[in-house]
Amino acid sequence: MNNETIQGNLQILATGKIAKLLWDYSIPAVVGMLVMSLYNVIDRIFIGQGVGPEAIAGLAITFPVMNVSAALGVLIGAGASAKVSIMLGAKNQRGAETVLGNSFVLILINATLYLTLFGIFLDDILLLFGASQTTLPYARDFMSYIMPGMLVMNIGFTLNNVMRSSGYPVKAMTSMFLGAGINLILDPIFIFGFGWGIKGAAIATDIAMSIFAARVVYHFCHKKTTLRFTRGSYRLRSGIVWGIIGIGAAPSLVNLASCFINVIINKSLYTYGGDNAVAAAGIFVTFTSLLTMVVVGICQGMQPIIGYNYGAGQISRLRQTYSLAVVWSTGIVIIGTLIGQMCPSVIARAFTTDPVLIGTTDRALSLSMTMFWVVGFQIVSTTFFQSIGKVWKSIFLSLSRQVIFLIPLLIVLPARFGLDGIWASFPMSDVCATIVTIAMIAFQMKAIKQENAALPPGSNQL
Repeated sequence: MNNETIQGNLQILATGKIAKLLWDYSIPAVVGMLVMSLYNVIDRIFIGQGVGPEAIAGLAITFPVMNVSAALGVLIGAGASAKVSIMLGAKNQRGAETVLGNSFVLILINATLYLTLFGIFLDDILLLFGASQTTLPYARDFMSYIMPGMLVMNIGFTLNNVMRSSGYPVKAMTSMFLGAGINLILDPIFIFGFGWGIKGAAIATDIAMSIFAARVVYHFCHKKTTLRFTRGSYRLRSGIVWGIIGIGAAPSLVNLASCFINVIINKSLYTYGGDNAVAAAGIFVTFTSLLTMVVVGICQGMQPIIGYNYGAGQISRLRQTYSLAVVWSTGIVIIGTLIGQMCPSVIARAFTTDPVLIGTTDRALSLSMTMFWVVGFQIVSTTFFQSIGKVWKSIFLSLSRQVIFLIPLLIVLPARFGLDGIWASFPMSDVCATIVTIAMIAFQMKAIKQENAALPPGSNQL
């Protein structure tokens, strides 16, 4: 593909109306993320209604393990997509293709390492993450069958992010639709029709993700795409590797922090409320993940616009994009917070008919989501720093909510208020993290304005 065609595909990022651009890039990402999140929700609904509360609790134990896999995938995927956007904005086509090839090799290396670790120490890891003797068989059953699919998940999601960043948001969305649709068809067949229970959900996911990943890989092998796999792009280059890892470190650390937090939460929940409380947390996480996935989709739509315009020195467009993404994301989480506060029992009944679990989930949602409406602003701001390559600021902001503030609260509050103290830790950490986020964004916007004012006329390099 010649340079004129490539730049024609991407020029819209520098000239199009911000609202339309953000809409065009975000909606496919939001729909894709919702579809992928929704099939996880349906997995859990099928498992909860068809297997029982213990299976939901067992599935909740696997969240931290899955987060480790996701974190390593995000480390490469988020970094590669941001790096590609910035390079394309600076008209560096060969550099963008090298990022693509290097990211594929890094996925394979990462997956080999963590899958080997999981395979050898699976039971020990699940027990460490809070499994009890009741929930361990369910968690082991699910993980044993889902592990083969983790590699293709990482390939699919990583390259799908790069596809979106290189000018194909709709194709990225339809690829996710393909995987989700296959999973939704296979789930009831494997869980109920074949009587495979929780392992049926894992096998359905493996098959769906394999087809999804195959389609995404094929996209980058096609000669007519903006970016494609090219000879020489697979050889790891230290500058490219550290650039990918540096930018992707922030969202990756969010997932790893979430894993660590889940371990602490699961152990505290089991101590103060038993397996029932662990299952309630699983429902809480499932519901809130639907909301955060919408915000993540908006962020994925925002990222190539900000990355490209930052690379091109278009600062006013960068600011407009960020502001609009904050408004949209905040609106979404406000609606979700109201739903969680006003009808928590309805949400719980979608997953279980057990009255005790419904009551525990009702309490969990009512307390935990008190300040959830500020989370959209936090996620968008973290992605903003990631998109402009401000690695350490993005990492710090990522860790502020889930580590710096939440962990001490999880240690202190349950000792005084029991199970309610665990649920109350979430809104308190949200408030503290929001204050920090406001200060950091205000400082960064001022710094960008000063940097841009100091550039020579006509320069597009910040």
